[in-house]
Amino acid sequence: MKPIILFDGECNLCDTSVQFILKRDHGYYQFASLQGIKGQELIQKHRLPSDLNSVVVIEEGIPYVKSDAALQITKHLNGAWPLASIFRVLPRAARDLAYDFIAKHRHKWFGQKQQCLLPSKETRARFHE
Repeated sequence: MKPIILFDGECNLCDTSVQFILKRDHGYYQFASLQGIKGQELIQKHRLPSDLNSVVVIEEGIPYVKSDAALQITKHLNGAWPLASIFRVLPRAARDLAYDFIAKHRHKWFGQKQQCLLPSKETRARFHE
């Protein structure tokens, strides 16, 4: 299975992030919302918390969450984004503290979606229910 990103399908910041990735990953990732059937299956399969408040990347059977997930994603984007991996030198606790702060406020700062946008014809095959 191709690497898959699980994202909050109700979050404007998350949707914007998915659109950003789609333009820069050369078709590397698949996508599923945390709330969807595939997302819930993968959360259970990898024994992740059901109330997960994080983007998740599952690559080669390994789930990455929070700042590890964000940095894992940048490894496969075009441009200078792979250089972000330098932040791995920071302690995970510090990176996740910043991640958690943004995650806690994302709905207030960026809003929530009332309905999901449908992917374009070109990207539809990369999304799971």
